[in-house]
Amino acid sequence: MVTYIGIDAGTSMVKAAAFDERGKSLHIESRPVALALREGRAEQDMDEVYRAVTEVLAALSAAVPGPVELIGLTGQGDGVWLVDETGRPVRAAVSWMDGRANDLVDSWQGSGVVESVFRRTGSAMFPGCPGPVLAWLDRHEPAALDAAASAVYCKDMVFQRLTGVRATDVSDASMPFLDPRTRAYDDGVLEALGLGHRRGLLPRISDPIAVGAVADGSPLAGVPIANGPYDLPACALGAGVTEPGDGLLIVGTCLASLVSVRKLDLEGEPAGLHISTDRAGHWLRAMPAMVGTAALDWVLRTTGVAHDAVDGLLDSVPPGSHGVRVLPYFAPSGERAPFVEPRLRAELTGVSLETTTADLVRATCEGIGFAARHCLEAAGLTGSLAICGGGTRSSAWMRLFADVLGRPLRIVEGEVGARGAVLASARRHDRELDVAAWTAPTAVVEPDPARAAFYTGAYTDHLERLTAARERARAS
Repeated sequence: MVTYIGIDAGTSMVKAAAFDERGKSLHIESRPVALALREGRAEQDMDEVYRAVTEVLAALSAAVPGPVELIGLTGQGDGVWLVDETGRPVRAAVSWMDGRANDLVDSWQGSGVVESVFRRTGSAMFPGCPGPVLAWLDRHEPAALDAAASAVYCKDMVFQRLTGVRATDVSDASMPFLDPRTRAYDDGVLEALGLGHRRGLLPRISDPIAVGAVADGSPLAGVPIANGPYDLPACALGAGVTEPGDGLLIVGTCLASLVSVRKLDLEGEPAGLHISTDRAGHWLRAMPAMVGTAALDWVLRTTGVAHDAVDGLLDSVPPGSHGVRVLPYFAPSGERAPFVEPRLRAELTGVSLETTTADLVRATCEGIGFAARHCLEAAGLTGSLAICGGGTRSSAWMRLFADVLGRPLRIVEGEVGARGAVLASARRHDRELDVAAWTAPTAVVEPDPARAAFYTGAYTDHLERLTAARERARAS
């Protein structure tokens, strides 16, 4: 049996999944990685992340039968991973969840820089993306930038240390320096952000994605591997979202909405991004909201509720959660899609002494559902919708999502990002795989007409409360 391996270096977990020729999952290995959160800052230890990658690869190679045909690599996007010539860390990685550049983004919004960059690139900056982080480091830690050879992304660091090849791809480069029409860095954007003198830190863009072979010393030495795309577009590939108008909702730590498009939309409120794909003239209009399952995790942790109790709690409360409402903007860096508001914070209203834990849990899940609807509408969803991520493990939450969104959901379970990384690697290495078999949904969830009608009105209320919250955030 020939085996294919996908690696997904995520924010809180590094996973490697083995698949057979038809895309059937054979075995999965995972290792947790820490995210250091302190005073609005979020950092990760690159050596810990890379060590987790080598551990899951070693464990997987010992567990699966047959030769490994190839490997696909994906991982979390954004942030700044400063490395030396060998791919080793110069300092801790600054995560996409970091908020140290909040004030900088605020000032750029006021001066028109954020809008100007969006009109050039189709991507709106948020505090944890490379532009603001690099500009902050340039002002406060210039020695770290001086010592670095490259400011890369998570998967690029892993790829360089596995293969010795230093490169990124068009998907990671999309935020915020890539011109999506030329698929090359826009020097005008660098100058607008005061980073023209740091141009040399940007990694080479490999288009198509870079390939190499796993270096000696690994149980998989010599196996071909490809670098990218990063996790959002990799999930789109793994879920079969390639036709214009079709969309994907990823209910993970980040709540990410993506719609396949063939036209750049550089008008409207600067928000989200256009992710370039391996096909010229094709983009993913992405609205990656900052917090997805992380918001529910916070509520469960605060109330002392276990994850396996969620379905029962959701089913015990009617739509509307007895008047409890949650604006689920829990990230310390505010929100980035479908708008940029660095100072926005979560709000919980309608609570009384009669409010139950189940009310709080359902209201949180409803709030996340409304945020997803907002993002998908802004991204231009007109076709079918696939959904994946850790949130799909809750069948009750999936029914709630279908009702809030008012449309059927194609559930795609398993390691969808790793699956997409394999498909990208196979295409890059000219290997024929049955894409339909690899991306088939595991279930379809239909909305309930009565509940969907209720949530249409509740969604309007959500948008009104959000408008008021944004006004308060700007005034703070």
